[in-house]
Amino acid sequence: MKIAITTDSNSGIFPNDVKDRDIFVLPMPFLLDGEEYFENINLTADDFFEKLLGNIEIFTSQPSIYAVQSFWNDILKDYDYIVHIPMSSALSSSCETAKHIAEQEEYVGKVFVVDNRRISISQKQSVFDALTLKEQGKTPKEIVEYLQNTETENSIYIMVPDLKYLKKGGRITKTAAMIGTILKIKPVLQIQGGKLDSYAKVLNIKKAKEVMINAVKKDLETRFAEQLKNGKVNVSVAYTYNKDLGEEFKKEIETALPNIKITWVDHLSLSVSCHIGPNALAVAIASIA
Repeated sequence: MKIAITTDSNSGIFPNDVKDRDIFVLPMPFLLDGEEYFENINLTADDFFEKLLGNIEIFTSQPSIYAVQSFWNDILKDYDYIVHIPMSSALSSSCETAKHIAEQEEYVGKVFVVDNRRISISQKQSVFDALTLKEQGKTPKEIVEYLQNTETENSIYIMVPDLKYLKKGGRITKTAAMIGTILKIKPVLQIQGGKLDSYAKVLNIKKAKEVMINAVKKDLETRFAEQLKNGKVNVSVAYTYNKDLGEEFKKEIETALPNIKITWVDHLSLSVSCHIGPNALAVAIASIA
């Protein structure tokens, strides 16, 4: 029984990082000046931010039905089954599209789509959880069941330094963005269950990082206490554009929470970066299979 684990580039996984590990990454498309680009193929993070900072309109999109089918068909030449882990259905229709494609006769019983409402680092953890379960001999249905039963066992907290990108994406009104900019507000957002919501509003980046660290500490003492006790929790950092900020935040978390070691320091996926802009920081907690 050969099982492939597939995901999309919103997970932050680069194909070269998982080469020969039975993990495959579907690139997510963007529209820039009417042309289509793909994350990690013909659009690097540096190119993306050069265009974003140059006020070029960037629109996120989803893979075409043909692209998904071609992606799966190539994999099914060498594998019996696919467990596909797309970004949260609460943030994109790409998950529902994948589900509909998987209902086609040629994929029934071969392709299993997971909707565990995750994105970025928590989505990445789901991919590696699926790989662990596969290596334990679990069936595709058992892997999907585990991932969906643990969908709420993750938290992401994000500091956004500039409100204009949230305004562009329609996440906040123009008036709210204007007032927030005048007051120099730095919002801390959260993703719980796939939705991007407000968590706190502070006046500087130092305070924002303090709020996020305290949120992680609280989660570890409550929601994730059992996982922490059993060594089954992943705490990771993500950033946009500026890796030094991410590495610095990693050190600050490990200093404040000396019993925690940061697993990953990753660049936030470009689909998320599009809505929050450069120099953002995030910290994520997720259970581990």
